[in-house]
Amino acid sequence: MSTQFKDILYEVGANAVFITINRPEVFNAFRTQTVEELIQAFRMADEEKSVNAVIFGGAGDKAFCTGGDQKVHSEDGLYGPRGMVGLPIEELQSAICDCRKVVLARVQGFAIGGGNVFATICDLTIASEKAQFGQVGPKVGSVDPGFGTAYLARIFGEKKEREVWFLCRRYKAQEALEMGLVNKVVPHEELDVECEAWAAEINQLSPTAIAIAKRSFNADSENIRGISFMGVAAVKGYYQSDESKEGVRAFNEKRKPEFKKYL
Repeated sequence: MSTQFKDILYEVGANAVFITINRPEVFNAFRTQTVEELIQAFRMADEEKSVNAVIFGGAGDKAFCTGGDQKVHSEDGLYGPRGMVGLPIEELQSAICDCRKVVLARVQGFAIGGGNVFATICDLTIASEKAQFGQVGPKVGSVDPGFGTAYLARIFGEKKEREVWFLCRRYKAQEALEMGLVNKVVPHEELDVECEAWAAEINQLSPTAIAIAKRSFNADSENIRGISFMGVAAVKGYYQSDESKEGVRAFNEKRKPEFKKYL
């Protein structure tokens, strides 16, 4: 069974629901419509009784997801019509976390910025050996004040997590595996088979037991959701500042940003 969306693909397979960002022409960067559709898709997947897993990926061969579409941000001055900035990213992050299925990130290429946060909050992450992970927020006048920071610190530890955000470097799949962000790295051509195999194994288990286990895991980090919702409200104000807008302009103009002149 498949459901029609504009920015994403949704399909129920034998062992998993497949949710795929379908914007390969922009490295699967998301805009407001993408986020709204993903929220709907994860809520639909939550109610799907035939499988125990969701395989979350990006179309094409180059990118899982590279975060917010900066070109849309630049043209509109916003990400869209909803709220101050219009991008309900905290609702999407909650939809992924609250989904009673095991959400498995299928990372075949770049998982950068918001895409790196998605890989962080998914329950499991399987990566191609060609995958790359990293943050770019401070480079483009942005930040994720919740799951992308506080929760990532639980995975990496404080020192490494601060390195990720304060230096904005990229990390290859094997490095991400050693840091704890990735569960397994496989040859590029074996990624789909590996993801399907993990989903098939999960699909043999009790869905209720999985849901209870996931709720238990989430309960331990539930305070981060509160940090996220409060922090995003602050970030929406920051996005209206000249300093933040300079990051977007510089990115689109392919030059180094001059943040300090706006202090």
